[in-house]
Amino acid sequence: MTNNNTHPVHQWFALDIEEVIADIDTNSVQGLSEPEASSRLEKFGPNKLPERKQEHPIIRFLKHFHDVLIYVLFAAAIITAVLGHYIDTIVIVIVAIVNACIGYFQENKAEKALENIKKMLSLKAKVIRDNERTEILATDLTLGDIVLLSPGDKVPADLRLIRADNLKIEESPLTGESVPSEKITTTLNAETVLGDQKNMAFTSTTVSSGTGIGIVVAIGKDTEIGKINEMMTSVEELTTPLLRQTAKFGQTVSFFTVFVALATFLFGYFLRNYDTDELLMSVIGLAVAAIPEGLPAILSIILAIGVQNMAKRQAIIRNLPSVETLGSVSVICSDKTGTLTKNEMTVQSLAIYDTDFTVSGIGYSPEGKILSDLTEVDATTTPDLERLVHCFYICNEATLGKDERDNWTVKGDPTEGALITLYHKANTHTPKYERLSTVPFDSEYKYMATLIAVEGMNKKFIYIKGAPDRLLDMSDREQRSEATQPFNRNYWQDKISEFAHEGQRVIGAAYKIVDPDTTQIDHEDVQKNVVFLGLAGIIDPPREEAIDAIKICKEAGITVKMITGDHVETAKAIGKTMGIGDGAHALEGKDLEQMDDEALKKAALQYNIFARTSPEHKLRLVNALQASNLICAMTGDGVNDAPALKKANVGIAMGIKGTEVTKDASEMVLADDNFSTIVSAVKEGRRVYDNLKKTILFVLPTNGAESFLIMASIIFGTMMPLIPVQILWVNMVTSVTVSLALAFENIEKGTMKRSPRPVNTPLLSNYFIWRILLVSVLIGGGTLWLSVILLNKGFSEDLVRTITLQTIVITQLFHLFNCRSIRGFAINRWFFTNKALYIVGILLFIFQFFITYSPFMNRIFGTVPLAVSDWVYPYILGIAVFIIIEIEKTIMRKLSAPSSGN
Repeated sequence: MTNNNTHPVHQWFALDIEEVIADIDTNSVQGLSEPEASSRLEKFGPNKLPERKQEHPIIRFLKHFHDVLIYVLFAAAIITAVLGHYIDTIVIVIVAIVNACIGYFQENKAEKALENIKKMLSLKAKVIRDNERTEILATDLTLGDIVLLSPGDKVPADLRLIRADNLKIEESPLTGESVPSEKITTTLNAETVLGDQKNMAFTSTTVSSGTGIGIVVAIGKDTEIGKINEMMTSVEELTTPLLRQTAKFGQTVSFFTVFVALATFLFGYFLRNYDTDELLMSVIGLAVAAIPEGLPAILSIILAIGVQNMAKRQAIIRNLPSVETLGSVSVICSDKTGTLTKNEMTVQSLAIYDTDFTVSGIGYSPEGKILSDLTEVDATTTPDLERLVHCFYICNEATLGKDERDNWTVKGDPTEGALITLYHKANTHTPKYERLSTVPFDSEYKYMATLIAVEGMNKKFIYIKGAPDRLLDMSDREQRSEATQPFNRNYWQDKISEFAHEGQRVIGAAYKIVDPDTTQIDHEDVQKNVVFLGLAGIIDPPREEAIDAIKICKEAGITVKMITGDHVETAKAIGKTMGIGDGAHALEGKDLEQMDDEALKKAALQYNIFARTSPEHKLRLVNALQASNLICAMTGDGVNDAPALKKANVGIAMGIKGTEVTKDASEMVLADDNFSTIVSAVKEGRRVYDNLKKTILFVLPTNGAESFLIMASIIFGTMMPLIPVQILWVNMVTSVTVSLALAFENIEKGTMKRSPRPVNTPLLSNYFIWRILLVSVLIGGGTLWLSVILLNKGFSEDLVRTITLQTIVITQLFHLFNCRSIRGFAINRWFFTNKALYIVGILLFIFQFFITYSPFMNRIFGTVPLAVSDWVYPYILGIAVFIIIEIEKTIMRKLSAPSSGN
């Protein structure tokens, strides 16, 4: 033992048992003594993962003020307070707090992945200490402990197995294997990958059958789960494209605002005879006008609406920006087992001599038929087929039933469960029989045998099922048309190769007639004179809806890549069936390990199927794809997927079969475990992004118009048309009412036919900038022209400001209809489909009526009641803006091809 507080890490699977015992200094029979176990527990620490420091909720809340736009607002609040305009100060601060609250409650993501990994550690462990069997807390396990494994146990630490009696362990959450791993104790090659380390048992996996004994060789952070945990803590969380774009946009707007405000102040101070306090308030008004302070809130609300829509489609979004990110995904990296496939073994093919059959239906549900040349076969009229099905059913330890969700499940080995399902599909019945003796499946012999006595027959049968190569060696006859014939080994070898090439796991069946006095059997009884019955080809079937979803992804320009821990031939066959890859080309984990980052970057683009991968491989592949400026989504359900899910731009976990670790490391959870739900989510994401762009196209001209109005007023030396508190009212009322309607716009035609937008696409295209400037000048210039006319007519300043406020709001309402389609004609057959437009329109009128005619609001915002005739001005200008923009859109459609949402 070493003197430091960790044990040297070895490739324990590559050491023989004696070396392991000597190196870790234990006794495989007596186990550790209690004093030694206590000493090691103190030295190496408990069998649990390190605690992660949680960020205080107050800190998370305050981070929502960390925005350059908010900093400018606070600066404006401080200046207004110094100048004694406390109402302006209070309103500005309230606006900032409201925005922060919306962001906190909508975007607060509780990272529970590490805590849930800890929950995966077994609570109890059966060990040998001081030569006695005892049960202890899993956290009290230490290096060198001897652990006993039984069916149903969760492995409590990483173990090097020293005994394995028909031991099978379900490792799909860790390795991605679709069938339980058959465990052995012999030494393995040092190059053996994780999925093939059959002499090891890993934390979080579950014993499905058999018993075993293992030596604890890794605990806590040094286990394979611990390594995944370390990878997750080291994974840098990505900022979504929208957040990057809005952050850059905020910086640009802030710099421009400060620059223009300073330049305007200097112009007004030196070239116009303004009072300093009045000029400062005007410049503050300019700054407040230019800043779209309501934009963060409205973006959060629109994303939240997208989250609700996705939830209705069984896609649960865990953080808001991921809604938009889904719309820009260009590649989906998918785990195979349980994601593209059902993780329910299914008999797909059957073979008796000279006849092949296919079996319809997938999963454990006993619904399906046995077909030959697309014609249903009655097993009761095909004796050889019926005997084959009976053999698989009788020589079996599994049971089929329904769980609390009314889903068909198997208790026992999944492969045996598939054979039980086959029996029910065949719609046949075994004669009454009694099971007398069984030779259980053993990984050394690779078969199971059962002795039965059939009622009314003066002979007994041994039914055998197992690895076909072993049964070929045992057989000297074969069943043909109710008779036995000499065994044609070459025929069956070719058939086995044919099934295997199609990615099927092949199981053979045989029988032997024995003396009626036989009551017990062992391995020697089945080594010769066996009659070969046939084969079953078993697969983990693709989800049928996932195949259609992959086709839609291709139409949308999205590449789907399969990254699995399963065998390469299986992966290629499943991939070809689903439309991923060509069935011939794939890379294995061992190939990836030989590549540097640059070579991997090219391979990640070239290949679509990656097999026998480890968690490290999946993480590297995601990194490689992101290095090529691709927006990457990663799906999965096992613990082994968690680091890659966390690293991906959008991590997508399975909700039913996914582990809690996977769900909490992801941005989205599929509540129905349906890959096709991803397509619905991508569609919704694209709709949300398009509507966000429309919202920006609507909101920013409000700020632009107000800024233009104030700058022009200072330049021309006229009255300030709006005071800061009125500007805040206009900004917020257009954001929290009118602009919300655009969040409910339907998806535009052809949205799922266009390619994903490039990762560096700016938030504002050149056309957007042109449109924002045009509308800003139209509304701002028109309102200034109107205010000058009204002042010349002798209207009071408060009355002019009230009409100006109403004019900007109402012209924006008209402009809202322009924005429903960025380049299309506003008045069309879908004009009345978005009911939200009319609801928010009514709300807007209520708000505007309240600010105009409520004495309380008049005092706060400096407004006065309007006569009926005064409302004519805002509506005339609003109609004019609507018509001019529609003319501009018509001209632009003719000058360039339409582009939805860009």
